Amino acid sequence: MAKSFDPPNVWSPFGPFSQAVIAGDGQTVHLKGQVSLGPDQKIVGEGDMAAQVTQVLENISNILGAMGGRMSDIVSLQQFTTDIQAFMSCGEVRARFFDAPYPVTTTLEVSALYDPRLLVEITAIAEIPLKRFKMPETAQEKHQ
Repeated sequence: MAKSFDPPNVWSPFGPFSQAVIAGDGQTVHLKGQVSLGPDQKIVGEGDMAAQVTQVLENISNILGAMGGRMSDIVSLQQFTTDIQAFMSCGEVRARFFDAPYPVTTTLEVSALYDPRLLVEITAIAEIPLKRFKMPETAQEKHQ
């Protein structure tokens, strides 16, 4: 089980994130950066940051869920956005997906993502407790 840590001698987090997360004895899962694509591979929420953040977090939730994971298993997020101000106004969206203790989070503004209609990409690292982890049947050996 991962534990979050906000040391008293460092500035307090001002949003849904923690200063550090210490991973425990679970299965570590690294997720590819997710963008606002629906199951049909079409962009969801073109021009709407909140809709895109919602779709991205739903994608992450669905990937974790396929392995027995939950959003609360996420220990680290890296967020890339083409408009930091619009992204920062979406805190209520993130609050629907995360409860304390929050994952550590890094957010960067970038000049573009691979498609100019995309406004945000988020990648995650999660630690799913072994008692819940389910190896997907379609998982392939990475190293042999």
